[in-house]
Amino acid sequence: MADTAPPFEGSRRRAAVSLPLIALAIGLALVAYLVPDARPPALGALALAALVGLIQRGARASRQRNAVKTDASSPLWPNASVKSVVDAMREPAFVLDRNLALRFSNAVGIQTFGNMALGDPIAMRFRAPELIAAMAESIESGEAQMTEYAERAPSERAWAVDILPMPMPGEARPVFFLALFRDRTQMRRLERIRTDFVANASHELRTPLASLSGFIETLKGPARDDPKARAQFLDIMQDQARRMSRLIDDLLSLSRIEMRRRLEANELTDLVSVMRVVAQQAAPTAAEKNLALELTGLEEGEALVNGDHDELVQVFGNLAENALKYGDAGGRIQIGLTRTDETVEAFVRDFGQGIPPEHVPRLTERFYRVEDGSGRVRGTGLGLSIVRNVLIRHNTRLSISSIPGQGSTFSVRFRLRVPGAFEKSQYKS
Repeated sequence: MADTAPPFEGSRRRAAVSLPLIALAIGLALVAYLVPDARPPALGALALAALVGLIQRGARASRQRNAVKTDASSPLWPNASVKSVVDAMREPAFVLDRNLALRFSNAVGIQTFGNMALGDPIAMRFRAPELIAAMAESIESGEAQMTEYAERAPSERAWAVDILPMPMPGEARPVFFLALFRDRTQMRRLERIRTDFVANASHELRTPLASLSGFIETLKGPARDDPKARAQFLDIMQDQARRMSRLIDDLLSLSRIEMRRRLEANELTDLVSVMRVVAQQAAPTAAEKNLALELTGLEEGEALVNGDHDELVQVFGNLAENALKYGDAGGRIQIGLTRTDETVEAFVRDFGQGIPPEHVPRLTERFYRVEDGSGRVRGTGLGLSIVRNVLIRHNTRLSISSIPGQGSTFSVRFRLRVPGAFEKSQYKS
């Protein structure tokens, strides 16, 4: 019959056995200190007591090893069939006994949490009071328990843990328990992203709506008979309505992009054509702002890449629009390509005020915006997030280089393709 003592009962028994020996050692030490004539025999007795303690400790360790071996050979030990089932699980799983000692760990558990010696208390690895309490509750009640476990190092991970009793033939109470860890890290991350997205979208829509509502009330009240104020307020209301329209368009565009499949390997487009279309679209705004629009690297012939023409026009059109909006102080904008034997890099460069380095890593986050030189925040904050998601679909990424006071360069690297020689592998920058 397996030991059904409550968790850590063995530790209390060992402490009780050792107390008389500890008391004897303390008494002999006091005699040796207080009675000089009795010091030699007292020290001899103290040495003998220490030797007896070592012998007892060795005997205890031997009994523990024998107990583990006995349990391992008994029908109650997790047999080969149970081990094979637990080892086949795709999530970390551990078999524990009623003392919360580890009896078996599957390969995924060892890979995820490191190797643990059989027979060691599970609390030596998982120092989480809620988790240990749930395990103890399952042992006490004989019923399944569920809890959560989180780790902050070496990386942040979240787990849902099921503690499941494992009934054994001939045993009224479960002797072994399965602790199954289910990774919920990605789910928690998506929940945070969704929550943040809803909060940010609501805030962005609430601002122009509040403005429209306020001006409507003003037009119905104090400004009812003021033609000048009415014209001014209507212009502002039109700007706010356009802002909401742009925001909704960007949200819908972002949603469509995230739902699309990856590109086919034989889907080709010419980056030279893409950049010429972008330059043509940007020309009127550049002329209006007296900015020189320079095209570089487009005269060397076509540059075929695996990509969707319209989506790439959207990507570089967005980058050109940002350059015209935030880099107009530099007097010129560059749109072009640089090539190597196997790759081509498309870029948009401005020579304006640049971006402070602390903002650069976060520019592609949804709704993240940087103040312009006037202290205002412009745009919806979704443009570069759309760029990022389109480029993920194209199996590449956006590189951002910026020096405050000198300007910014937004570039994307692609692998050049040859018509008729389609490769299954995609280029990763």
